[in-house]
Amino acid sequence: MTSTDPARLSWLLLGLLERTAGARHAVLVAADGLPVCHASHPRLTDAERLGVDAVDRLAAVAAGFQGLAIAVSAEHGDGRAGVRRSMTEYGGGILFLIEAGAGAHLAVLAEEDADAGVVGFHLAELVDQLADHLTAAPRSPGVGVP
Repeated sequence: MTSTDPARLSWLLLGLLERTAGARHAVLVAADGLPVCHASHPRLTDAERLGVDAVDRLAAVAAGFQGLAIAVSAEHGDGRAGVRRSMTEYGGGILFLIEAGAGAHLAVLAEEDADAGVVGFHLAELVDQLADHLTAAPRSPGVGVP
């Protein structure tokens, strides 16, 4: 996956958080589980915002969830597509995951009373915007191979 400047991507995530009621944090995650960029809602205090370690943990968890969902799709799906989105409700919030292009997905943590339909709609809108900024680097035989 290649991308534009992470600061530009973070700005897009921040826009999502500002226009989506109940959304608190967003992390763009590479397929390998590493965070590409992240944002926390500006109304949150410094103590409530995700620190670097929390972002790393959330990215790893999101990649793990996505991997499990892909395994379920492969085993029990109809073969038409992988996992487009998933949602996990937990005490105190909701984790939303959505495919965000080749080699990336988006994780959003929202308050437990957030409207899942509204959050999902805004995530889909953002994924369309991210498509302009994320691309899979084409693989050429022998390139980078000693």
